[in-house]
Amino acid sequence: MTTSPQSQQQVQIKSYPAPSALATLTDLKPEEVQAVSEAINPLIADTFALYTKTKNYHWHAAGSHFRDYHKLFGRQAEDMLASIDILAERVRRIGGTTIRSISHISQLQTIQDDNSDFVQAGEMARRLMEDNKHMAQMQRAAHEVCVHNHDVATASVLENLIDQSERRTWFLFETVQGMNNTD
Repeated sequence: MTTSPQSQQQVQIKSYPAPSALATLTDLKPEEVQAVSEAINPLIADTFALYTKTKNYHWHAAGSHFRDYHKLFGRQAEDMLASIDILAERVRRIGGTTIRSISHISQLQTIQDDNSDFVQAGEMARRLMEDNKHMAQMQRAAHEVCVHNHDVATASVLENLIDQSERRTWFLFETVQGMNNTD
């Protein structure tokens, strides 16, 4: 069986150890770097996916509470975007490699895209609430991997990001409580 150049590229994309030109000095063992990179890169992909979904809802919110939803989704998207660089740079600091393309994101993401033509604002909030709850669960699992592999700095970053995900979930939960008041 022969492989196409595209499938060879996909296999290369999934490789997390840094080529020697990108090698970063670290006291972590290569297998520890690999484990942390494999735990963090899907979080980066999910954050990109959730950022895009949140911006989609920010741009397409409609109804009598448009302004509130627009502002809420906009603020939450900004927080997510800022966290992407923090996580990617942690992976690089320990000698791993990170996201390279939109196709790489789509390979790793577990947050589902939403290409619906129209979603009611309250339903947008409910979907984002579930996605942020999922994100916190994934962050907790990655935190355990980091602790197990002696990367306390990345674990510490994740603690802050878990708090942010829980805060977004909380705000969205409270918003969903007034879902029947979204017309």
